[in-house]
Amino acid sequence: MFQRTITAAATTLVLTGAAAAQTELPFALDWRFEGPSAPYFLAIDNGIFAAAGLEVEIAEGRGSLDAIPKVATGAFPVGFADINSLMRFLDQNPGAPVTAVMMIYDKPPFAVVGRKSQGVSVPADLEGRVLGAPPPDGAWAQFPIFAAENNLNIENITVEPVGFPTREPMLAEGQVDAVTGFSFSSTLNLKRLGVPADDISVILMADEGVELYGNAIIANTDFVDASPEALTAFLGAIAEGWKQAIADPGAAVDALLERNPAADKALEVERLQMAIDANVLTDYVAANGIGGIDPTRMANAIEQTKSVYEFNSEPDASVFFTDAYLPPAEARMLK
Repeated sequence: MFQRTITAAATTLVLTGAAAAQTELPFALDWRFEGPSAPYFLAIDNGIFAAAGLEVEIAEGRGSLDAIPKVATGAFPVGFADINSLMRFLDQNPGAPVTAVMMIYDKPPFAVVGRKSQGVSVPADLEGRVLGAPPPDGAWAQFPIFAAENNLNIENITVEPVGFPTREPMLAEGQVDAVTGFSFSSTLNLKRLGVPADDISVILMADEGVELYGNAIIANTDFVDASPEALTAFLGAIAEGWKQAIADPGAAVDALLERNPAADKALEVERLQMAIDANVLTDYVAANGIGGIDPTRMANAIEQTKSVYEFNSEPDASVFFTDAYLPPAEARMLK
């Protein structure tokens, strides 16, 4: 079994002739070690974190609803999770010490992935069919917005709760007609299971009326208050990791394969490239750098969420996102 937790090599950063100790920084992912996590491993192997004075340990996860509590409890100072799930978590747990500090998926990968041979090609096809959805899945959490925007009657859709490990196998075997998930994960998992590419339909929610943001770097606010310089250094290294991964996806996936040798390189390069093209390097990010948000768009996203979720208190974007610790824009440009 491949190693589940990775630590950057202890590297000494020499400043003015003196050795500076590395800051240990455990980092909780939301998912397994797959293509879209490759930039973080590249940042370890290329010494980007070490040059920033950081010794970063990366742990895989089981969805955003797993990653957020890890950071909120302080078990991890930083993590990676869906900002919409974070918004709801903070509404249900007011005052929890966690916030998003850097947007990564400017365009979220929330999707419904179906089989054309089972009659699913467009949103309307879901009525009268079986949809497999893992309860902790970020895409499933946004499905009511997607359904509302596309005038779907959820009562006419049979929703089958499934586990993450069985989601794509059940679709490949015809036990469900479609699943909710991240576009790059479910699509390539189906291809790996032998489902022909021309039989896979990918309905990206962001292309069907859903105006939400996606996954972001999140941080424990007690850590933020105690170590703001370390957080800014970490975010700068994250940006550089993505920049280098975009320049050479194959090298990034080589770093991933060191931690997940069972992965298929070609498949993970394709998965990473899908994330880059559709979710990370958007027009907004190309113009403004990775990490920030557009306040007007975020306000619209909150209103859209309010249409399907009853908040306990009026949502305030400043509670669940801050750009105060981002490095300057020029340090966050990806090309």
